[in-house]
Amino acid sequence: MKLLLNIFFLLLFLSCSFDNRTGIWNNENNPLNKNKNNKTFSEFKTLSSKNDSFNKIIPFEKNEVIFLSKAEINNSWNDIYYNKTNNPINFKYEDLNKLIFKSKKITKHEIGNYILLENNIIFASTIKGDIIFYSIEQKRVVNKFNFYKEKFKNIPKKLNIIVQNNIIYISDNLGFLYAFDYLSDKLLWAQNYKIPFRSNLKLYENRLVAANQNNILYFFDKNSGEILKLIPTEETLIKNQFENNISISKNFTYFLNTYGSFYAIDNKSMQILWFINLNQSNDLNPSNLFLSNQIVNYKNNSIVTSNKFTYVLNNESGLVEFKYNFSSLFKPIVNNNNVYLISKDNLLICFNLRNGRILYSYNIDEMISNFLKIKKKKSELKNIVIAENKINIFLQNSHVLKLSPSGKMIDVIKLPSKLKTYPIFFQKNLIFIDKKNKISIVN
Repeated sequence: MKLLLNIFFLLLFLSCSFDNRTGIWNNENNPLNKNKNNKTFSEFKTLSSKNDSFNKIIPFEKNEVIFLSKAEINNSWNDIYYNKTNNPINFKYEDLNKLIFKSKKITKHEIGNYILLENNIIFASTIKGDIIFYSIEQKRVVNKFNFYKEKFKNIPKKLNIIVQNNIIYISDNLGFLYAFDYLSDKLLWAQNYKIPFRSNLKLYENRLVAANQNNILYFFDKNSGEILKLIPTEETLIKNQFENNISISKNFTYFLNTYGSFYAIDNKSMQILWFINLNQSNDLNPSNLFLSNQIVNYKNNSIVTSNKFTYVLNNESGLVEFKYNFSSLFKPIVNNNNVYLISKDNLLICFNLRNGRILYSYNIDEMISNFLKIKKKKSELKNIVIAENKINIFLQNSHVLKLSPSGKMIDVIKLPSKLKTYPIFFQKNLIFIDKKNKISIVN
C-alpha cells in the first residue's frame, strides 16, 4: 500500500513539473506575475459579481468549411490598429519561428505598446516622450525626436501616433498635437489644446481625427493642426482603462466614447448621421463606467464589444442587427464574413456576419491542456491575428497558439524573444520589441 502511494505522489509531482516546464500557463514563467496589459475589464469585475454571460462549447459542424481571404504580403504598418477600419488582413508569413535579427537595446526608457512601420523604418514611442526611428536596412537607430521642453521632463507621456507619407502625427496626455517630418528631421507644426487627448488617431484626406478625455471629437487640418470641426459628446466623470476609439469606413467616421455612445459622422459634411448608446447599465449617469474594445468595421457593419455584450450594427442606419451575451478580451477580427474573438471566459468564438449564427465556440485552456497533455489552468492572452491562413493567438508569456480557421489546434510555439509591444507583420516576417527593448524580427 505504501509503495502504491509513493508511486501515485511521484506521478503527480512529475505531471506538475512538466506543466510548469512548458511555461504556457504563466506570464514570463512566473505564476506570481499578473496580466498587466490586458486590463480592459478589470474595473467591471469589481462592480458586479453576476456572471450570466455566454459560456458554451459549440463544436464546428463537420460538413461545413470556413474559407479565409488570400494571405497578402504587407509592406507598411501606418496605424496602430493596422488600417482605418481597425481590421487587419490575412498576413503572409513564413511561419518558421526563427529569429533572423535582434537589435541592440534601442532605449533605456519604457516603450509604448504599439510600433509603426513605413519606408523600412520602425517607429516606437517612450514614456519620456521620445519618438525613436529605427532603420531595418541600416540596422540602427537613425533618429530620435523629443518635442517636450524641460518643464515637462518628469511628466510621463502617453503618445498616440500615426504615420503617413514621411510625417508622423502625435497627440498626447498633456493636450499637445504636433506633426514631425522624419525624413527632413523637421517639426512641421504644433498646437496645445490644453485638455489631454484620449483616443487613437485617424487620417482621412486632409484631416486628422482625434478625441480628448472630455469625449469631444475633433477634425483637424493635418497640414496645420487647426480645428476644422469639433463635436461635443457625453462626458464621464470617472476615467477608466477604456479610451475613446475612432475608425473610418468608406465615407463615415465612427466614434465610440467612454460613456458608451457610438456615433456615425459623415466625412464630407462632418455632421452626425446617427448615434446609439450601448451602455447597458441601469445607472446611466456621468459617473458610470463603460468598458469596451476598439471598433471594427467590415463592409456594411461595425462590430463593438462592450463589458457584457457584442454588437453587430448596420453602418448606414445604426440599427443593431445582432447582439450576443459575450464580450471580448480584445479587439475582434473579421475575415470573409466571419468574426473571430476571445471572450473573457477564454472562449474562442466564431460567428457569421450574414446570418448571425455562432459557428463554433471552444475553450482555449481546454484546447491547450488536451494538445500538450497537461493539467488545465487559466492562460493569459494578449492578441489575436490571422496570418498564413491560421488563427494566431498570442499569450502574455510569448507562446503562440496556431489554429485552423475551424478552431482546431495545430501547434503551440514559443517566440524566440518575449513580447513587449504588439507584433506587426512586414514582408512575411513578424516584428516586435521585446522586454529588453530590443527589436526582434522573426521569420
